[in-house]
Amino acid sequence: MHPSPPDTASLDLDAYLARIGYRGALAATREVLDALHTAHAYSIPFENLDVLLGRPIRIDLAGVQAKLVTARRGGYCFEQNTLFVAALRRIGFKVTTLIARVRFHRSDIGPRTHMLSLVELPEGPFIADVGFGGPGLTQPIRLVEGESQAQAHDVVGLRREGDAWVLESRGREPWQDLYAFTLEEQFPVDYEVANHYTSTHPDSLFVSNVLAAISSPEARVTLRNRQLGVLRGGQVQWFELGDDELLDVLKTRFGLELPAGARLSCAGLNG
Repeated sequence: MHPSPPDTASLDLDAYLARIGYRGALAATREVLDALHTAHAYSIPFENLDVLLGRPIRIDLAGVQAKLVTARRGGYCFEQNTLFVAALRRIGFKVTTLIARVRFHRSDIGPRTHMLSLVELPEGPFIADVGFGGPGLTQPIRLVEGESQAQAHDVVGLRREGDAWVLESRGREPWQDLYAFTLEEQFPVDYEVANHYTSTHPDSLFVSNVLAAISSPEARVTLRNRQLGVLRGGQVQWFELGDDELLDVLKTRFGLELPAGARLSCAGLNG
């Protein structure tokens, strides 16, 4: 039996659009997809703070809305893309949800722990992904092999490896693989399993590091523990943060405030 598509009726679309500052048309077109994707990427930060605070990461639509929209927090791929896909489907886009193996900054074979989506348009299929953080997509890209496709701060492309597609960043030499995926449809239960690993396993990047990222038309800002990177005009500036600066940077750069009395602790900060 083929699973039924997720229900998006509970999505407060107006609240979501206000959260990302989008006031344009609502139609299943390439122009609207591009505009929504960019508005989301520029408005909702990538972050994993709740993992480090010992809070469960809910990836059902109600939980994601409560956190990312109502509480104006950020999140990682399962949260971000669950929300984005729900909005796309509500507007009328045909979307297939996918999963990928992350290759960025690793040489071994990792588990399938990254959510992305395939959007069907009259112009052809597009990959949409608002939840990778760092060098992730700020705009959807065409599902075509070997084409350099410009993003806000770099260039990306896709290549084939058998049945898999590999997203690579072509902004700097050497090219970097970001992740590999197939076109097999995935369902909420698949992401629940992957999310459990991502948010609880001791080998997960998200369990042992403070991570945050946000893009704007002017710059891409990334945080890993005490290392703050600002990519602007093709050049990266790095800053080493002191203990008293970290919380301030989370607030001023990413719009993130910890609950009163909360403290961040993980191997990446304590090592």
